[in-house]
Amino acid sequence: MVRNSSAPYSLNPISPLTYAADITVMLRSAILDVQGKTVENALHTLGYAGAGHVRIGKHVTLSLEAGSLEEAEKLAREMAERVLSNPIMEDFVVSVAATTEQEAEA
Repeated sequence: MVRNSSAPYSLNPISPLTYAADITVMLRSAILDVQGKTVENALHTLGYAGAGHVRIGKHVTLSLEAGSLEEAEKLAREMAERVLSNPIMEDFVVSVAATTEQEAEA
């Protein structure tokens, strides 16, 4: 694996493990979700009167190499903070787990 030496993290060069990260990004509740409101109105128009409080967000999945689960979680949080979300308007939730191959080996 080739990595940029200016990267803000270090991977274990001997045996990095692969992790799966799920990152969900949503507008903060105080911010009007125009897209969610539009979808909610469309659902009502189509006869789904019970649908409400629709919020539209982003769900990002990615794999990453790290020396430990803690390092993988830290990297995923950094990616969410720096690239995947707008910290002024959005909140995010990060979930990281070892890949299936590693779980089978453990």
